[in-house]
Amino acid sequence: MVTNITNFSRSGLSDWLIQRVSAVILAIYTLFIVAYLLFNPGLDYATWSGLFAQTWMRIFSLLAFVSLSAHAWVGLWTVTTDYIKPTGIRIGAQTVIILAIFVFLVWGIQILWGA
Repeated sequence: MVTNITNFSRSGLSDWLIQRVSAVILAIYTLFIVAYLLFNPGLDYATWSGLFAQTWMRIFSLLAFVSLSAHAWVGLWTVTTDYIKPTGIRIGAQTVIILAIFVFLVWGIQILWGA
């Protein structure tokens, strides 16, 4: 029996579901931002800042950040598992990827909710 030590007992169904749900959230967020930009042709900093000052927009953006992080992790985990066969190199690459995703997520949250 062959086991994958970097699997962490996840199933293919959970990966598939994470990818699909996060993709839908990212698509909705993208469409909202594009529509907002199109319907506000004279957009200035005050209007843009006012949009992101609203709690619902911060929550929506946070949901998009978390979705982006989850989507990226599942996708990159799949790619590294499929194409990097030496276990040590694969675990090293996955560690660097998860750390980068975590840093970008924390940074995004700090920008979004910071003072």
